[in-house]
Amino acid sequence: MTKLSSHHDALFKKFLGDINVARDFLDIHLPTPLRQRCDLSTLAMEPSTFIKNNLRSRYSDMLYSVKTTGGPGYIYTVIEHQSRPEKKMPFRMLGYCLEAMQQHLDQGHKQLPVVIPLLFYHGRTSPYPYTTYWLDCFADPELAKSVYTRPFPLIDITTMPDDEIMTHRRVAVLELIQKHIRTRDMLELSNDIARLISQWVLPHAQFRSLMFYIAECGTTSDAEQFLHNIDQNTTDYREDVMTIAEQLRQQGMQKGIQQGKQEGIQEGILIGEQRGEQIGEQKGEQKGEKNAAVKIARQLITCGIERSIVKHSTGLTDQELDSLMTLQ
Repeated sequence: MTKLSSHHDALFKKFLGDINVARDFLDIHLPTPLRQRCDLSTLAMEPSTFIKNNLRSRYSDMLYSVKTTGGPGYIYTVIEHQSRPEKKMPFRMLGYCLEAMQQHLDQGHKQLPVVIPLLFYHGRTSPYPYTTYWLDCFADPELAKSVYTRPFPLIDITTMPDDEIMTHRRVAVLELIQKHIRTRDMLELSNDIARLISQWVLPHAQFRSLMFYIAECGTTSDAEQFLHNIDQNTTDYREDVMTIAEQLRQQGMQKGIQQGKQEGIQEGILIGEQRGEQIGEQKGEQKGEKNAAVKIARQLITCGIERSIVKHSTGLTDQELDSLMTLQ
């Protein structure tokens, strides 16, 4: 800012910092319909420095609040002093308005205030050469008007029929799963999910993310059958299914160990209070590991995974595997 500009700003703020001067200013210069909505007797100065997340300060020359004549609420008035014309000034003023609205919310108010921007200009160029309508700052003002003067588009998948979602090509599987992730057994949707993945082939990274998302956020009555349905009705994802199965095996192992510890501790208490916890943990850990390994092995066998891979992944003996395969 030049020395001359600082003199202009200082004088402007000196005068407009006087609430009586500011009241006269607004009474004279506010458009009549807006002035009629403002109770200027309630005019008050507000802090006009807005601190952004990057800690840089941004200044609006003067900011006032005023109660409305129509009932409870506030109208804020932003007055910006400008000695040079700026083409993008309406956009800058809109930024000040948004900051004033946020400040209003931060003070505990529940609704947005109307913020009226006024530009006070006294530059060399006369008259002021640029528009003050912020939508004119766009390359296509009519397109901007059609977007920013009506409700924003809403994609509410909670109300969409599944049959409609199934026609949404590459995004259909995402929409279907996120619609039902909190409310449906994912096993019920496994065939539809597999059909969409087969029709609109996913990159492997997306497929894995989808499966882990379902495992983490969804529920299923039979995870083994869910994976089996996906594996049997899709192509090129067998390695991914094996990776996911291994991940589930590790999670199941840990869960089984913890559950087994608890069961073992209870049994150990009956044997002897002093040695119960030690015995229970040992027995529970063994039981939990074995149960988890058997469960994962059964799942891998169902999915058609080779016996050698199943044996290596679970640590079960040939006899134990023979017994599981006999039951399939």
